[in-house]
Amino acid sequence: MSMAASEVRAKGVMGAWSVVVCAGLAAVVLAEPEKGTGGVAATAEVVVGGVRAEAFKQEIPAGAFAVELTPIPGDEGKKIEPLFMSRTEVTWDAFNPFLYAKDDEAGLAALGADVVTRPSRPYIPPDCGFGVQGYAAICVHYRSAVEYCKWLSARSGIVFRLPTEAEWEHAAAGGTESGRAGGYWFGEVGEGNKELDGVAWFEANSEESPHPVGSKRANPWGLFDVHGNVAEWVQESEGKRVVKGGSWQDKAEDLKIGARAEYRRDWQKTDPQIPKSQWWMSDGQHVGFRLVAEMDQATGKPKRVEGAKGAEPEPKKEAPVKAGA
Repeated sequence: MSMAASEVRAKGVMGAWSVVVCAGLAAVVLAEPEKGTGGVAATAEVVVGGVRAEAFKQEIPAGAFAVELTPIPGDEGKKIEPLFMSRTEVTWDAFNPFLYAKDDEAGLAALGADVVTRPSRPYIPPDCGFGVQGYAAICVHYRSAVEYCKWLSARSGIVFRLPTEAEWEHAAAGGTESGRAGGYWFGEVGEGNKELDGVAWFEANSEESPHPVGSKRANPWGLFDVHGNVAEWVQESEGKRVVKGGSWQDKAEDLKIGARAEYRRDWQKTDPQIPKSQWWMSDGQHVGFRLVAEMDQATGKPKRVEGAKGAEPEPKKEAPVKAGA
């Protein structure tokens, strides 16, 4: 496929999407749509060096859960390389094994403090009663999100991290002109926010609560909830910590791809600790995060961490054999 701009379509039960893919670092077509909890999720088919990058599922160490990551094409003009991104925000199902050190309990090789640091145990249920199974991990401070990525990298041997703001906007736009312009990937919100209602949980339809991930329509590259549900941390830049995408408590305007919200102290206003927690945000029920896995630009596969400790259990020591036994 040519590196020139091309128009591709993905058609499923939600109808046809027309996506303009501009010249970038990889050839792109759209694969057959996959059914997700929110309907149809197309997959951007990324070809790097003649090799097709495949979506993959990352098993969570010591957790009966896997995170699905899908390939995202690059954009040469914006210096964005092809990568993998999680289809949904990180859920409690994926986060809790890290929080409660279930990997250590399962006998996996110990990770030193120089490799990863875990959050303090929350003094109240961190889901704030909204829900755990299938719900995005919320109230998670920036450091918690960063350390989770380090933990998963060390356990899996794959380079995981938060997306940069430019990567997040590029992926959220899904190759659409309206998204690339900083609006919504689907175009205009429509009368009474009709179009937005089909893809996002926000102030007008959330009933003052986050919802299970992936329960609305995905964007053309197979990412759910890039508009609304919970706002998502991106990499710190110029000393500023920023979330993207808006949340269940935000107005429609705040869900645009170009919109951003910087960390505010009132996200921790009821935290009684002095100083405030660097792990949890007592009033950050609207904030979570999404994963990026770096792509090996030669093979199209997830990039490996050099010298990562394996996810295999520690070898069991055999009991000494008594003389004469």
